[in-house]
Amino acid sequence: MTPKNTVKRSIVFFLVPDFTMIAFATALEPLRSANRMLGYDAYHWRLASADGRPVRASNGVECAVDTTLEEERRKMSGPERPSMVIVCAGLNVEKYHQKSVFAWLREEYNRGVAIGGLCTGAYVLAQAGLLSNKRCAIHWENLPGFTEAFPKVNVYADLFEVDSNLYTCAGGTAALDMMLKLIGDDFDDNLVNRVCEQVLTDRVRSPTDRQRLPLRARLGVQNSKVLTIIELMEANLAEPLSLIEIADHVGLSRRQIERLFRQEMGRSPARYYLEIRLDRARHLLIQSSLPVVEVAVACGFVSASHFSKCYRELYARSPQQERVDRKQLLAA
Repeated sequence: MTPKNTVKRSIVFFLVPDFTMIAFATALEPLRSANRMLGYDAYHWRLASADGRPVRASNGVECAVDTTLEEERRKMSGPERPSMVIVCAGLNVEKYHQKSVFAWLREEYNRGVAIGGLCTGAYVLAQAGLLSNKRCAIHWENLPGFTEAFPKVNVYADLFEVDSNLYTCAGGTAALDMMLKLIGDDFDDNLVNRVCEQVLTDRVRSPTDRQRLPLRARLGVQNSKVLTIIELMEANLAEPLSLIEIADHVGLSRRQIERLFRQEMGRSPARYYLEIRLDRARHLLIQSSLPVVEVAVACGFVSASHFSKCYRELYARSPQQERVDRKQLLAA
C-alpha cells in the first residue's frame, strides 16, 4: 500500500438498541462517498453489538452486525484495533446500563482510540465516565434530562462538539456535519465539497449552528417583540420573570404584552409561560430520576402540590402517573 492510499481511519460503529437510523446513516454514508471520490478505501468500518446479534433501530428496522463486544475486546491489542469507536444510540437510552460496554469504551479511550456518540450516544459516553469536564452535544429534546443527570458535563445544544479525542453530535442530520468535519480534518475542503455534492447538501454547517428551527418559523409568529419575550421566558424557566420584569426588558407595558400575546399566541403571556415550564417538567420526568419536588423547583414552581395541580390540568395526568406510564413503556 502506497502512502497515498493509506487507510485514514478504521471505525467501529457500536449499535445500542433503539438507535436512530437517520444519525447512523448520515454518519456512515459520507465515509462511503469519500472512499468513492478518492478511488480507494481510506475509511474502513465494521458494526458491533454487545452480543453480536442484530440490533433493532427506533424505526423497527433490524441491522446485522459484524462483531461482538468480546471480539472487539480481543482486537484492542492487535492490528485490528480501531482508530475510532462511534456509539449509535437513540430512544430509551436512559435505561441502557451495560457496564461491560462502559468498561470497553474507557479502555479504548485510554489506548488513544477516538470515541464518538451519535444522537443520545453522549448518554453512554457520560455513563462510561468519559465526559466529566468535557464538552458534548446532545439532541435538544434530551438536554434537560441530560443536564440534570450529568452536572459535571459541559453539554451544549450545538449540532456537534469535538473535545480532544471525543466526538458527539445531536443526531439527525447533524451526524453528516460532524463526519464532514472529520473528513476535512483528514483530507481537505476539496474532498468535503465533492462529498457534499454527492449527498446533495449545499453547505457544511458549523458546530454552533442551531438545532431547532428559529422561533419565527417554529411558532409561525412574526412579531419581533413577542419573539423576544418568548426567548426571555425560555431562558428563565427555573426562576420565572414577572410580567413587570419582562415589560421593562422589552420596553412595553403589561397591557400591551397581554394584547400582543392574545393576538399572536391565542393565550395570555402567563398561560404561555406556564405551558413551556410544564413542557420542560415533562421532559425531566421522562428523562431523569429526579424526585417530583426537585422537578417542580427546576421548573420554577414554589411547591410540589401547585406543580402537580398545574400538570394535571394541562396533561390530564399527575406527574407521578407520567413517570409510572414511562416506566411501563420502557419495560414493555
